[in-house]
Amino acid sequence: MKKTALSGLAAFAALFLCAAASAQIGSPYIHDPSTVVECDGKYYTFGTGSGGLISEDGWSWHSGGVRPGGGVAPDAIKIGDRYLVVYAASDRSNNLRYHSRVYAMWNKTLDPTSPDFKYTDPVDIGGSNGYEDCDGIDPGLMMGPDGRLWLVYGTYFGYLRVVELSPETAEPVGRPVDVALSCEAGEMMYNDGWYYLLATHGTCCSGVNSTYEIIVGRSKSPTGPYVDNVGRDMIHGGGKLVLASEPRRIGAGHFGRFIVSEGVEKMSFHFEGDLDRSGRSVLAMRPLLWKNGWPVAGEPFRNGEYSLVSERRGYALELAVNNVPMAGGMRGFSRNGDDTVVALEDQKLADVIGTWPEGGIGVRIGPELYRPHQAWEITEIPELGGYIGGAYCKITIAGTDRALAATADREVTTVPAFTGAPEQLWRIDRLTDGTYRIMPKFVPGTGEELVLVSVADSTPSLGVFDPDSDNSKWNLVRH
Repeated sequence: MKKTALSGLAAFAALFLCAAASAQIGSPYIHDPSTVVECDGKYYTFGTGSGGLISEDGWSWHSGGVRPGGGVAPDAIKIGDRYLVVYAASDRSNNLRYHSRVYAMWNKTLDPTSPDFKYTDPVDIGGSNGYEDCDGIDPGLMMGPDGRLWLVYGTYFGYLRVVELSPETAEPVGRPVDVALSCEAGEMMYNDGWYYLLATHGTCCSGVNSTYEIIVGRSKSPTGPYVDNVGRDMIHGGGKLVLASEPRRIGAGHFGRFIVSEGVEKMSFHFEGDLDRSGRSVLAMRPLLWKNGWPVAGEPFRNGEYSLVSERRGYALELAVNNVPMAGGMRGFSRNGDDTVVALEDQKLADVIGTWPEGGIGVRIGPELYRPHQAWEITEIPELGGYIGGAYCKITIAGTDRALAATADREVTTVPAFTGAPEQLWRIDRLTDGTYRIMPKFVPGTGEELVLVSVADSTPSLGVFDPDSDNSKWNLVRH
């Protein structure tokens, strides 16, 4: 096959994607976002004020979420067949600077167009009285593995506090406990025997000058003590860094956890200032990884040239073509130590592409040799849609338009040119252990979700994702 010219769609995508799409698209403008919640196939998050965002795919966001009550820094959770939304409001009368209350509302749905959409009247469930060392705002909710519901609230104007709530009414069933100091926007989560307290440290509400960052401590009890990775208690200023600013996006804060499926988790948050969006506060999402018992923010996906290496054996996905020996050099050993040593060039696409068939070419898995038939260009195509936390990608042999595609017989192959067809679009999820799940958007002839698997050392296929099997896991090795 000769190198194929990019189609009009692919050429547009190449221009559009000169840089990785490392933030949500559409109009993701929000401050203090709640944890992202799914309702009837759509995704919702609410922010300071009375509104929120909606997404049909978890990638492109627009305004339209409805939450009465105003106030600041809400959170949301689904409990049974109802949704619980909490928010805080402050009373600054009588010079009581930290007189703030947390309110709870229930709804059968978060879809404002549904006939069942109706919030209950807000109920005061806790907060601060204006005289104590706590400002009772920024509430966060967690349902523990035992079915007990917990609320954390507070800011850096004093202590963060944790209190148990009734999962039926959201009313407190115990007394608040101080668990952290000098942070705000607390959120709790449970993982593998530990309770984690995620909080935001640093200066707030300064846009591109914010110093917001997300920190974490953990405890065996939901009421603490929460200590960091070097044993410092968060009530004494401890906290392990999870995520801070990154180039052109400043002030990460207001963590939320979204479990996609077993082994696939995302974290939602906002950047206080996005330099590419007039310095506005924007919703962002990252893979949530776990390393040595601690949550880690995964890097956003970067377009580029990769080897797709199976975790099963360490072999690489490749075109099923004859291997063309590299030119030059000598045998791998020499008896003459005085022979001139020179650097050999890598094998180039032009050296081998003339030997490849022009039509469809299958794929296989083979030892990693960093050859052209093993080099895959992975490129996000945001205008063709996305999924929770990411854009669909095309996967092509580097330097060509030959694209990886799913087939109706639950296999994978390559087609001569990328057309944007759904079976040529790929979802790439970072797993909690740091490996990747590679999933076609669509498999012809089935509605089942299938992923790229290594069914044998040299045989790729499509199969059901198993988070406990290395057959379902891949590593992306950057070239």
